[in-house]
Amino acid sequence: MGMLSTRIFCFFMLISALFISCQKDENVKNLKTETSLQADSSIQLNSVSSPGNYLASKGTLKIKIQDSTYTFDAEQDSIAFVNINISGEEYYGVTAINKAHTVSFGISSPAAPIAEVTSYVSGCQFLLRAPGKKNLEYTLTRSAPLPLDFGTLAIEQYNQDTVLAKGTFRTYLAKDTKLNSPFYVAEGSFDLKVK
Repeated sequence: MGMLSTRIFCFFMLISALFISCQKDENVKNLKTETSLQADSSIQLNSVSSPGNYLASKGTLKIKIQDSTYTFDAEQDSIAFVNINISGEEYYGVTAINKAHTVSFGISSPAAPIAEVTSYVSGCQFLLRAPGKKNLEYTLTRSAPLPLDFGTLAIEQYNQDTVLAKGTFRTYLAKDTKLNSPFYVAEGSFDLKVK
């Protein structure tokens, strides 16, 4: 996937998170009704082959970049797990936006989400909007440490009982899109549930 396609896909995921966050109160009740999971159930939330966006009702997503750690909490912020099929190609990712709409994050992979499988990062964006300050945008670097190595997205658990998705990620983000711009390691984890 080219850099422009990667950015478009990542932007799409962030827009999905914004859309979901604006409708969070309406959709959380519907999602709980639709999934109807029991704690000891092995019923799946969705099949891997059916794409869709799933809003977490519990859990966290954490990202550490430079000397700061940011935490999104699904009980107050919007965190979504996204599955997309574009022209037969599968992608998945995680997006989050805080309740105040001042911090958002999205990361994606060109693969299907499968438990205990690590895949490569294809897109990532982290946006900060501090009051009275210029917006700060981190995007996937154009200067990866190794050619075409933009990091990894590892799924530990997926679609299991009440676990929507649990995993870790590590990627490289820059503050601008210029070639050879300094980049920073961004790493984090997510543990998302629907009940």
